[in-house]
Amino acid sequence: MQTTPAQRKPHKVLAIELFALNPAITVKEVAAKVGVSDICVSKWRQDPMFIDKIYERYMTEFGSQLPGVINAMVREAKHGNVQAARLVLEHSGKLVKNVNITIDSPFEKFLKADDIQDAEIVEIFDDVVIAKDLPERKLSKTVKEEKVAIKSEIDKDRYNNKKKTRNDMRKEWYKWNKRAKAVGIELLSAKRPTKGQRKEWEESIVAAEEST
Repeated sequence: MQTTPAQRKPHKVLAIELFALNPAITVKEVAAKVGVSDICVSKWRQDPMFIDKIYERYMTEFGSQLPGVINAMVREAKHGNVQAARLVLEHSGKLVKNVNITIDSPFEKFLKADDIQDAEIVEIFDDVVIAKDLPERKLSKTVKEEKVAIKSEIDKDRYNNKKKTRNDMRKEWYKWNKRAKAVGIELLSAKRPTKGQRKEWEESIVAAEEST
């Protein structure tokens, strides 16, 4: 059975995933996670095709976040946020900007000398039905309430980041176990190995892959 490039070079695919999902990650960190040398990762980053793959993977992840952003804007618009409403309507193609330009002859300009209007910019809502039972606008928060809300959002972000980190680590561990089974390397014990044990185990997997 013919293998794909991703199957032949799983460590390179993992490096693309790490760079795409963690833009701030360093070459040294990627090399440690993938199990290759820093020089090897640096050479990959000099390859335009490698950079293109990172960008494609990043844009895929970026696109998956957009629905959440739009939902947040819809929620803000329902609470009376004009800028959020404008963004939502423009995104959905419901806010149309028309520019009406009137060109008069010299005689017509003379007749309308007291009230000349050469151009007028008009904003209209196209096919938008304004509901009569609009949601009640929330009252402005006090400084204390604002601080509590901000702290809550920060705590939520921290929790989500920790959760994502755990999930990424599980995915990475699963990939290494899968690579180990493929080349006949014994899996590490269920107990958390030391950094040295983990590095030695990963290097043995990479060496076995390269020898096949």
